[in-house]
Amino acid sequence: MLDRDHLVANIFLRAALPLTKVMAEEKPMYKKLFPKHGILQFSVKGEPDVGAMMLFEDGELDVKPGVHPQPDLNVEFKNVVDLNKFFAGGMALPKMKGLLSLHLHLLVRVLPLLLGLKILLPTNIPSDPDKKALKVKLLLFMVTNALSQLNKGGDEGMSKLTKNSPDRIFQWTVENGGPCAYLRIKNGKSKAGRGTYTRRRPFVHMIFPTMDGAFKVLTSQAPLVDAVKLGYVKTEGAMEYSKEIGLHMQRIEEMTSAYGK
Repeated sequence: MLDRDHLVANIFLRAALPLTKVMAEEKPMYKKLFPKHGILQFSVKGEPDVGAMMLFEDGELDVKPGVHPQPDLNVEFKNVVDLNKFFAGGMALPKMKGLLSLHLHLLVRVLPLLLGLKILLPTNIPSDPDKKALKVKLLLFMVTNALSQLNKGGDEGMSKLTKNSPDRIFQWTVENGGPCAYLRIKNGKSKAGRGTYTRRRPFVHMIFPTMDGAFKVLTSQAPLVDAVKLGYVKTEGAMEYSKEIGLHMQRIEEMTSAYGK
């Protein structure tokens, strides 16, 4: 079982950082800056199991967990707490290995994309409709993956939910062409996915009739109970489990935002 700091690090590296690919798909201006080739890595000194890589090949981006033996630029933090602070918008100064080489361009080209992820911060409440829609998509993709990361890291609450569970699907859907995401759990295992899971009827289905309602719920502007009354969200399936998964979603926000203070 991972401690809280390492659980949060996994959320940032395996659920938040991969959203850079989504950002680039949504805003081509980021992709125009991509280097042709290169490996930008985030790591923690003395912790070979904590890290993630942004891999550029032929101008395309892929994000993978793990530590590369020879990255072009390694953004190394002195401890896991500092890594969490960095991704949560707090103050943390990493060491740049490779900064003085020709690979400096990697950081310059990728920095606007990394700064774009600040839209995920709880304090970032955009008013522009397009930015609201982007934040909803990113939050849905992140939180479903984060729930799975909690389970894989041995978090007590999520492990209890999944341990003896039959094959169950938790689905989130924004209607009228909005984003969808799901979490599948079975016998202690979990897997997050984007889109609609079609092989099995959802055990719990949280449906947002409008993008604005989804935005208010996912940014915690409307507590779940009030959101149901106001029509921002409707739930189909096992109500008691929808409340439980909602509490875990809220816990993820609390865990990650704590490092930005």
